Amino acid sequence: MTEKVTDRDFVEYVVKQIVNNPDQVKVDRKIDEMGVLITLDVHPEDMGMIIGREGATAKALRTLLRVIGARNNARVNLKINEPEGSEKKMNDRKSIDEVVSDINI
Repeated sequence: MTEKVTDRDFVEYVVKQIVNNPDQVKVDRKIDEMGVLITLDVHPEDMGMIIGREGATAKALRTLLRVIGARNNARVNLKINEPEGSEKKMNDRKSIDEVVSDINI
């Protein structure tokens, strides 16, 4: 008999393959009236890998979870917790005036 792999196990396996600190991955699963909520915590250095460029990796994980949920007649959502001590990078873009003043002609 094969063991049934759950949505929680799926997220944990995939995320541990992506990150540099797999021992710091924590996945929690809760069920409420809205469906299944899977909460993901990772090491601050690994947030970029989990989110991906323009959110592509997180979006792909959520899409796959929706497919798994549909097979089990459940609505599955993924919440990625921001690690403590992480800093959101502020937009470091320069204004057009700053760029023009930096040009040496």
